[in-house]
Amino acid sequence: MNHLKTFMLLAALTALFAGVGYMIGKGPGMLIAVALAGGMNLFTYWNADKIVLRMYKAQPVDESHPNAVVRTYVADVREMATRAGMPVPTIAIIPNDQPNAFATGRNPENAAVCATTGLLDMLTREEIRGVMAHELAHVKNRDTLVMTVTATVAGAISALANFAMFFGGDRDRPGGMIGTIALMILAPMAAALVQMAISRAREYEADRVGAEIARDPHALAAALEKIDAWSRRILNPTAERNPASGQLFIINPLAGRGADNLFSTHPATGNRIRALMDLAVKMGVSARAAPAAATAPARSAVPVTDAPAHQRQSAGAPRGPWG
Repeated sequence: MNHLKTFMLLAALTALFAGVGYMIGKGPGMLIAVALAGGMNLFTYWNADKIVLRMYKAQPVDESHPNAVVRTYVADVREMATRAGMPVPTIAIIPNDQPNAFATGRNPENAAVCATTGLLDMLTREEIRGVMAHELAHVKNRDTLVMTVTATVAGAISALANFAMFFGGDRDRPGGMIGTIALMILAPMAAALVQMAISRAREYEADRVGAEIARDPHALAAALEKIDAWSRRILNPTAERNPASGQLFIINPLAGRGADNLFSTHPATGNRIRALMDLAVKMGVSARAAPAAATAPARSAVPVTDAPAHQRQSAGAPRGPWG
């Protein structure tokens, strides 16, 4: 169903692009818009992993790391990737107290999965496995490619809207000047709404596939609840400075919302948890204790790295040995 929804939304986005292109620029305008949007997104697609890893100061890790929690994290990711029949991605940690994780890379052969030190500090081993299985699912589903195609078409629509004043005479367009102005405002908004809907559909699908890879929907549900609760309390300075990168994370690192929102790249956490509980019933996985999102997180004994001073939290936020 999520694949079908993605296909239908992509078809709607393509139809919107064709309609806007015909109304504004016809052939020449459409070609220029596609070339501009495609060029920018192709560069981003090809270099996304390097750009994002550098932005978040991600540190690749392996089984030789001195911290036992990190060694277990690496071993679990390797085991799940192998069992899922996919190449083992680059495995990294991000020095940030906010519990979160993301995947990046243009294809499974050039992918990276990252967990913050806060995630490794605050979640149990089973919950970390659930989160990283979700990220492996993004890699396996080639969601980076899907979202790049989506961003290219949405960007082309925005480019066409910006070119509205330069292609053709106003009298030749439906609605004249008023119609042109309305198109300039509404077309990019419509494209962004469809783009965000596709992003939410891919998150639901990654939850489903990730739960199957980890073989434990309850662990992923518990992790989502904990991450959602802590992400509202602990600042992610890099994400705040680069809000466009927020869609990469398993939970929006900027702010939480109580319901699926047309302007949100992530589904509501409660809806994701309910879907995972339904999946657990179908998989025949027995229920575990209810997640305790607001309780004090467990602490690891050995720190991995010292977080930069600007990432240290206020007195009201938890400070683990990672920071």
